[in-house]
Amino acid sequence: MTTSLSYLAWTLVLAVVQVAIAAAAKRPQDGVQWATGNREDKQPAYTGLAARMDRAQGNFYESLPLFIGAVLLAHMVGRDTSLTAWGAGLYFWARLIYIPTYALGLVPWRTIVWAVSVVGLVLVLISLA
Repeated sequence: MTTSLSYLAWTLVLAVVQVAIAAAAKRPQDGVQWATGNREDKQPAYTGLAARMDRAQGNFYESLPLFIGAVLLAHMVGRDTSLTAWGAGLYFWARLIYIPTYALGLVPWRTIVWAVSVVGLVLVLISLA
């Protein structure tokens, strides 16, 4: 397995972990009964940590399909180079660091860390050229 594919695998693990973190942060506000019900009622308006973790998860899921596609395409067309590995690594580590920076409300660090993840994604895309 290449370095890029390893980072992709760990990024998928991180995606599952982030779902769990967001769910755990929201349970005190929406309650187990709402979470395990049919959810016909309106979703609660989350505040504080629950809201930040919900937004962090949503932000991650916006770029995740692009990252998955770029890494897999680079691998499939034989362009999985050191640039791809660097980009995938930057994306993974930035997304990992993004969780606590968003949870703690570390402004402007949250945005800086997000920008690093975008740079990582762009490096993977450049490796396709």
